[in-house]
Amino acid sequence: MELRHLRYFVAVAQALHFGRAAEQLGITQPVLSDQIRRLETLLGVQLLYRTKRVVQLTEPGRIFLTDALRVLSQTETAITTVQRAAQGKLGKLAIGYTGPALYTVLPEILRLFRDRYPEVELSLHEYCTPEQEAALLADELQVGFLHPPIDAPLQQHEVLCEPMVVALPENHPLANQAILSIKDLAQEPFILFPQAVGPNLYGQIMTLCTQAGFSPKVVQEVTPQPTMIGLVAARIGIAFVSMSMQSITRPGVVYRSLQEASPILKLVVAWKESLRETSRTTSANGGDRSAQDRSSPVLDNFLQVVDEWSQQVEALQ
Repeated sequence: MELRHLRYFVAVAQALHFGRAAEQLGITQPVLSDQIRRLETLLGVQLLYRTKRVVQLTEPGRIFLTDALRVLSQTETAITTVQRAAQGKLGKLAIGYTGPALYTVLPEILRLFRDRYPEVELSLHEYCTPEQEAALLADELQVGFLHPPIDAPLQQHEVLCEPMVVALPENHPLANQAILSIKDLAQEPFILFPQAVGPNLYGQIMTLCTQAGFSPKVVQEVTPQPTMIGLVAARIGIAFVSMSMQSITRPGVVYRSLQEASPILKLVVAWKESLRETSRTTSANGGDRSAQDRSSPVLDNFLQVVDEWSQQVEALQ
């Protein structure tokens, strides 16, 4: 039995007229009559009582109609669901992010994506850059917001580039200066993030201090940046934080720029290229099916939203 048999039967059962049902289905009446007889023969049950003037459902036919309608409805639902999944409107997306991403680009990008694709299930995971690289390669994450340089063979697109500023207790003597020199910080206790969390940025800060003739006295290593700012408010030390963190109001803390070239915090969105492009490439070349099945329409849609967001930001600058 095929789905078309059910559709033919439902059309006749609802119209109770072979001619009107055939017209509705776009087939001839003799073909429809033959298909209904084949269905009844297959089931071994008379579904319809018909004469030249009357078509009626038998009792088994009435029961079968209920089940046939349910099957057809479920089939249509399944078709709609798989089509929406192929369009990236349904599915799951595992996203990695670092602390700075959460306080800069990520909330707005997620809001835009959720507005457009509300039925996609998002799972968010806070990892440092090396952890995200490993998770992306292992397909534990589909996309990540992390800090370059990236050693893993991943595709990437820059979404943020901003200088670091110095967070100081508001009653600190240096807070009276509108702008600082890195040399002003030579005797200050530093609150830093662990080197493993952001090795490149950590290296920039250390190099800046070394060029100024001192090695920073690190009294505390913590993450994320709001925790660092909290420790600054508690007068534990000073800290380098991204410029965007100034938007977080914290009593007892002021922010000052450096007159020297400040360390730069960069953020990229990264993904495993095979998850995005393999299906299009292999289908064009007649490649293997297993590679095609690794494509992710949801990832495609997410990266499209990131691209659009980036263009909007650039237009405002």
